[in-house]
Amino acid sequence: MQSKYPVFDRSRLRVRPLREREHDMDLGHLLAVDEQVEEADSKLAAALELVAPRLAASGPAARILMMGAHVIKSGVSRQVIDLLERGAFTHVAMNGAGAIHDFELARIGATTESVARYIRTGEFGLWDETAILNDWAVDGARIGLGLGENFGRRILEDRLPHRDVSILARAYELGVPVTVHVGVGYDITHEHPNCDGAAYGAGSYRDFLIYTKSVESLEGGIMVSLGSAIMGPEVYLKALAMARNVARQEGRPITDFMTAVFDLVPIQGDVHRELPKSDPGYYFRPHKTILVRTVADGGQSLYIRGDHRITVPALRRAVSECMKAHAG
Repeated sequence: MQSKYPVFDRSRLRVRPLREREHDMDLGHLLAVDEQVEEADSKLAAALELVAPRLAASGPAARILMMGAHVIKSGVSRQVIDLLERGAFTHVAMNGAGAIHDFELARIGATTESVARYIRTGEFGLWDETAILNDWAVDGARIGLGLGENFGRRILEDRLPHRDVSILARAYELGVPVTVHVGVGYDITHEHPNCDGAAYGAGSYRDFLIYTKSVESLEGGIMVSLGSAIMGPEVYLKALAMARNVARQEGRPITDFMTAVFDLVPIQGDVHRELPKSDPGYYFRPHKTILVRTVADGGQSLYIRGDHRITVPALRRAVSECMKAHAG
């Protein structure tokens, strides 16, 4: 049966090369791996004293990082990569925009365009090289790989010039799964004529199942959310429901774990209690989902408010010091 509704003809689009785009961020914005732009205050230091031991621990328990795209735009990719190299995280999950920024940095050493400027001219997102990710999504679906795994593989195999700052590529080298959780129409790659929705669906759903498999090992572990207001809490919530469904049948718990949310949003009152629905803050998902509901049966949660450019380097330092103390 044929739809009675017309669709937009993507062949009419004019797509320009990335070299013609003005970028708001380049490699010069990335912090050196041991750079600390501001020392952690007492409140941040106290929170990290609780988080760091969980990330420094070895063993089978999952240590999951879920991150929004702004984390990469903050210039802390080297800190995230260093944490992966130290074994602090066993899984990384990001949204589609995170993968795009990671890829663009690896390819041209710059990323981020002015939405305000380019939306006026209808050029926002329509940059040729970024659409290579669409071809990689098709490639991954064909050979049965998730988006994150195939993107990391291709960044390495295509020897992109700045692959050393790619979280996707370094995680692939280390054997740490990166999953990319995509919503159709959310990302600039979906504007392009070569976007295949079925390929994205196959790749991102495989990534969801890979993520859910990691969540099965969350007992005794930790889930860290860096600046992910929607993808992180929503994907985590569904995966945890699935993992607990199976765990309950097997007679084992998934209740004793820590969650830590790093974000900029101020939370009024007790972060361990839900706000009333009459309060707009009720709809900030990291609060009610990650900090309250999913740890209500024995878990522990922490909220770390601050600029990622300050908190992520502080986290890296705290984990490093904790690991050194354990080794000594």
